[in-house]
Amino acid sequence: MNNAAIADNFSLLSKLIDIHGDDSFKAKSYSAAAFAIDKLTVQLSSLPAEKIYSIKGIGQATGKKILEQIETGRIASLDDYILKTPPGILELLKIKGLGPKKISTIWKELGVESMGELLYACEENRLSLYKGFGAKTQQNIQDSIQFYMASRGSYLYSQIEQFAFAFTERLLKNFPAHKFLVTGDFNRHSEVIHKLEWVTDAATEVLEAFFKEQEYEIQITGETLWTRGPEKVALEFYAAPADSLINSLFEHNCSNEFFNAWKEKYGWNEDARYVSEEQVFQQHSLPFIPPFLRELPHMLERAATHSLPNVIEVKDIRGIIHTHSDWSDGGDTIQAMAEGAIARGLEYLVISDHSQSAFYAKGLYPDRIKAQHKLIDELNEKYKPFKIFKSIESDILNDGSLDYPDNVLATFDLVITSVHANLKMNQEKAMSRLLKAISNPYTTILGHMTGRLLLSRNGYPVDHLQIIEACAEHNVVIELNAHSRRLDMDWRNIPDAIDKGVLISIDPDAHAVDAFSDIKYGVLVAQKGGLTATQNLSSFTLDQFESFLETQKSKRRL
Repeated sequence: MNNAAIADNFSLLSKLIDIHGDDSFKAKSYSAAAFAIDKLTVQLSSLPAEKIYSIKGIGQATGKKILEQIETGRIASLDDYILKTPPGILELLKIKGLGPKKISTIWKELGVESMGELLYACEENRLSLYKGFGAKTQQNIQDSIQFYMASRGSYLYSQIEQFAFAFTERLLKNFPAHKFLVTGDFNRHSEVIHKLEWVTDAATEVLEAFFKEQEYEIQITGETLWTRGPEKVALEFYAAPADSLINSLFEHNCSNEFFNAWKEKYGWNEDARYVSEEQVFQQHSLPFIPPFLRELPHMLERAATHSLPNVIEVKDIRGIIHTHSDWSDGGDTIQAMAEGAIARGLEYLVISDHSQSAFYAKGLYPDRIKAQHKLIDELNEKYKPFKIFKSIESDILNDGSLDYPDNVLATFDLVITSVHANLKMNQEKAMSRLLKAISNPYTTILGHMTGRLLLSRNGYPVDHLQIIEACAEHNVVIELNAHSRRLDMDWRNIPDAIDKGVLISIDPDAHAVDAFSDIKYGVLVAQKGGLTATQNLSSFTLDQFESFLETQKSKRRL
């Protein structure tokens, strides 16, 4: 244990004591010890105990902990604090601008326990609601987290999208005589991208020379070149002769599971030559299966019977469902949200601010609900025939009940129910909460089914099929939350929902007008699940949506 390691341990111990709100005197003494040790010109491990105790800034208790570290390499009390601190909270100490006091507020008051959760809270404008966190501080923290997370090498589709297109342009500009065709997970619209992939007719030697000049990391295996530059994005190139480029593209545009199923059913002749991917399908009298549907083998059966879905597109969205205004934790007024939707040619908007349990997000109490509904009525007169619907994102409480009585729930046009608190549940508890909420006659849409945050927080465990069956029984719609950090429900469960006749609703969970564009990411993953516009609630016209809501109201009277 050198001085630097000992000082680091004291510094961490001091911060954790502050984060947990324990003895502030101890925290200050350990911080002072860390500072003093950093300034020493002699190694503590070379000193006898009496000399250590005599160093300025080192008291009796601190001296004992120095000796403990020299002898064991650890501090037992630090180990105890680490054990009772979520790993994500420890990671937050790496973010510039976040000291122990702020982290304590984030953890204990906001209920955030990971980097991704905090980023999501910043994106929802939620952090600025707390003392000591203004809008500028929130933005600085958001920028610092994004910079830190970018260094880890895995990205949301939305984070890597522009880079992928720009890098392809860069390749084509530097190698005008060669082809670079994007493939892999990015081409299949995967939610999380661990590497960007291209098939190319440029030889690996040519690519190697180019990336060496750029001082990128490089690894070559056969005809595959992997590289990574200062952007920390892994790039992989599959080199192939020009006349077999489509062969390589087809293979890498398929998931392993899909490609293996293809080979088993149709074989794969590596010596065949194709001019397009469409030709690969035509030789077997199959319709073209786009890459985003080449994940699960069952799409081969759909193709064989010429029953591939006519998947939903962004242009099919007719209204924005699930939005938050500045009445809770949104950043824009209801009027601005409505005008933003009108400017995009949409027919309706559903305002669903947070409910009263979400005190951290300025959730609405009944008196504020009445005031908001009065405003919406006034705006609806102003913006006819466009319509704003009165909704709420009602918290699902620990016992599965909603956080308003029926007489308040009855004042809304529709109710979205979601879990926001006490997310650490086993499957039995999660299912109990969700199933009770689904059975509530006022539940219209089940919001973000598992509570996951991609690359940040696993969702609580649920039996997806049982949830889908319950929603079918109670005529409840399942949300596909289009925020690129959620994309929840998982697209892999969409086929089961379709089979059970359950509607999906692609909703942006928008906290500002510019977040309406997140609909795109919901659509991209919905395409992977084979969702069509007729199976998506937010594709309903205004008349269809109003008829749907009337049907929902009738179920409450049964």
